[in-house]
Amino acid sequence: MSAETTTSGGSTEYINHHLHFWQVSVGDGAFMKLNVDTLIFTAVLSLLFVFFFIRSARKATAGVPGKFQTVVEMVVTFVDGLVRETFHGRSKLIAPLSITIFCLVFLMNFMDMVPVDFLPWAWKAGHAAAGADPEHAYLRVVPTADLNTTFGLSLAVFLLIQVFGIKHKGVGGFTREIFTAPFHAHGTVAKIALAPANFLLRIIEEGVRPLSLSLRLFGNMYAGELIFILIALMTLNSSLAHLSTWVMGPLQWVVGFIWTAFHILIIVLQAFIFMMLTIVYLSMSAESH
Repeated sequence: MSAETTTSGGSTEYINHHLHFWQVSVGDGAFMKLNVDTLIFTAVLSLLFVFFFIRSARKATAGVPGKFQTVVEMVVTFVDGLVRETFHGRSKLIAPLSITIFCLVFLMNFMDMVPVDFLPWAWKAGHAAAGADPEHAYLRVVPTADLNTTFGLSLAVFLLIQVFGIKHKGVGGFTREIFTAPFHAHGTVAKIALAPANFLLRIIEEGVRPLSLSLRLFGNMYAGELIFILIALMTLNSSLAHLSTWVMGPLQWVVGFIWTAFHILIIVLQAFIFMMLTIVYLSMSAESH
């Protein structure tokens, strides 16, 4: 490792600082650590989502809608259409749940559009003003770049899958399906013989769902955040008197613009995929094999 990257202003320190969570230890011996920044931004974005949707519902008019009401109606109509096409059972929960997942995941992803140094710089300045050490003022602003967030969301979906299965098939039907699908058999002996294989496949199937949901969303958002950090490194510690600033500055702006435009597509697509897979999984859980 070069000497430049080991200094406080080097590339390694810059990346590590941006990828470090604001953590608080809980319990003796640091048994558990809370990523406070993730919790705060998730709570704030959730409250904003609830506030604006309730406000839009209360101020909705039958005449010509306003711009925000139009956007909300487009989202609701679009998601409701997908639910009607995908979920073949009856549930008043699916459509509101899908809208909530799509909007909340989108808002959390959209935090990646905030300039990578803006909020961490403000947080460090606040620490310095309060007399605290600014070098240990850590802040990450994209909740979905935290595996705890994405796994928590996918775990909630996993629990809903089980609840929907029991609700639509009953405890007996749900339990029987665990040991009789996907390999169906006629006769008691054949069913008993295939039960261990069916049970093993069911465990794998149920375990893969939350893992795939969480890792897909986390991987895309973590990679997007890291690329923004790497783009910011192009002019790290550069001064106006240095030739590299005039060479790398315009290149940094072009690369940043291209990646931002592409990343907007990723942000929307990942929110859509997470919502769509949730609908599909719940539909599969409600249907009989």
